[in-house]
Amino acid sequence: MLKEEQSQNSHECDDCPIRHRAVCARCEADELGLLEAIKYYRTFEAGQTVIWSGDKMDFVGSVVTGIATLTQTMEDGRTQMVGLLLPSDFVGRPGRDGSAYDVVATTDLVMCCFRKKPFEQLMERTPHIAQRLLEMTLDELDAAREWMLVLGRKTAREKIASLLSIIARRDATLNLRPAEGALVFDLPLTREAMADYLGLTLETVSRQISALKRDGVILLEGKRHVTVPDFTRLMEEAGDDSDGGMFA
Repeated sequence: MLKEEQSQNSHECDDCPIRHRAVCARCEADELGLLEAIKYYRTFEAGQTVIWSGDKMDFVGSVVTGIATLTQTMEDGRTQMVGLLLPSDFVGRPGRDGSAYDVVATTDLVMCCFRKKPFEQLMERTPHIAQRLLEMTLDELDAAREWMLVLGRKTAREKIASLLSIIARRDATLNLRPAEGALVFDLPLTREAMADYLGLTLETVSRQISALKRDGVILLEGKRHVTVPDFTRLMEEAGDDSDGGMFA
């Protein structure tokens, strides 16, 4: 159930925390005005479903704050988390009527939404929007290929370090900080959700996080507040170069 649909003017584009990364990143003032006319905000509580797989979508949009998961369900009822939606990630596909995945809010979620048909029409006459959406789609494809490597070839420790590096890098990018040196962020996933996403048991996730903490790769305040003293070392633990590209 939708928690709240906010007015179109409840957020200003100039103050938007994802403005420099969202689908509108390359838009000029007049193009932003066109988007503003078809824009609205939706908020969801943690655990609420944004859209069910197969349902018709009458909107597309970007995650402004919070995190959501993409999940597929097999015919026998088994489910698999196949992706994360972090701030600035795009939800929905222009030209496609329905959703291919269940989208569920993992934390409280704010989305900047656009009415689907007007957005599709706007894409045809606004190259900046179409170009940025293509870039985001190609980035998503690269991330999916990288994630196949994480799940298929990396050790449990490398998987945990990879996920932490993804979240740390995105947080740094959104806050216009370089992804280097010491980084501090709040982990938006429970350990149960991390286990589901990484194909690990809860016990393995907890054990590996404790090992990374013991070895000084990360510092934890509570279960969610993470400090990475040296991002290069975290990337080494993940088996990646410090300029790796997943979910950049």
